[in-house]
Amino acid sequence: MNKPRIAVHKFSSCDGCQLTFLNLGEALLQLNEQVEILHFLEAGMSDAETEVDIAFVEGSLSTPNELERIQQVRANSRYLVSIGACATSGGLQALRNLEGQHDNWRDAIYARPEFIQTLKEVQPIAAAVQVDLELWGCPVSSAQILAAIRALLFDVAPIDDRDRVCLECKRQQAVCVLVTGAAPCMGPVTRTGCGALCPRFGRACYGCYGPSETPQTDTLAQRFAGFGLLPDAIARRFLLINSQAPAFLHTGKVFYHSGTGDQDD
Repeated sequence: MNKPRIAVHKFSSCDGCQLTFLNLGEALLQLNEQVEILHFLEAGMSDAETEVDIAFVEGSLSTPNELERIQQVRANSRYLVSIGACATSGGLQALRNLEGQHDNWRDAIYARPEFIQTLKEVQPIAAAVQVDLELWGCPVSSAQILAAIRALLFDVAPIDDRDRVCLECKRQQAVCVLVTGAAPCMGPVTRTGCGALCPRFGRACYGCYGPSETPQTDTLAQRFAGFGLLPDAIARRFLLINSQAPAFLHTGKVFYHSGTGDQDD
C-alpha cells in the first residue's frame, strides 16, 4: 500500500515551527517509515505542487504571492493544518496591522520600496482558505504535531485542547506566579500546550499559545492594572505574538488607546 503523503510549507515566518519537525529526532525517523514526506524545504525535499494527504503550513500571509500560493496548497491537500502563531493569528509581523501605516513603515525601512510587494495587512492562513486544524504556539510542540498526524491519518478529529495554562500549572504542581508573585501572567487566558514551561521556572506566561476557551481578557487586564502596570504595559501583554487573535486584540487595543489618549477602535 502507498504511504500517506505529507508536505510542510513555509510562508512568512522564522522557520521555528518547521524546526519543531526536525527536532523530533528519532521520532521523525519513525514517522518517515509510516508516511512519505514529499515537500519540506527545511529538510531538503522540494515538490511544492504535489498532492498530499496532509499539508502543514507555517507562517502568515504577508504578500500577494502568498495569497496565490496558499490557494494552490489548499487545492492539493486533503487536510490543511496551520502550525504556529504566525499561521494561526498572524504572528509578530501582524503587529504592523495595529497602526495602519503600512506604506509609511515600508518607505522608511527600505531604500527602494517600489520593489517591495506586501499586503496592507498580515493575515492568518484561515483568513484565505479553509483550515482543517490549527495548532497554536510559538513554536508549536512536537507532541501536537505527532498527535495531529496520527489522528488525521485515521480520519479521527484531533483533540483541540483549549485548557488554560493555569490548569497545566496545577497538573505540574507549579506555584502560581500571578498569585504569589504579582507577576503579570497571561496563563489564565492562554491555552496550554507548552506544559506551563515559563511558570514552572518562575516566569510569567506571555501568551505564546494564543487565547484559551472563553478567555476573560478584560478581567485579567484589570488585575494587571491592580498590580500597578500602566496601560501601555498592559496592552503589550496582549498585543504581542498573537496580537490579531480577537480576544487579545480587543483588550489590548482598549489599553493601547487608553495609554496614548486615542479612543478610536
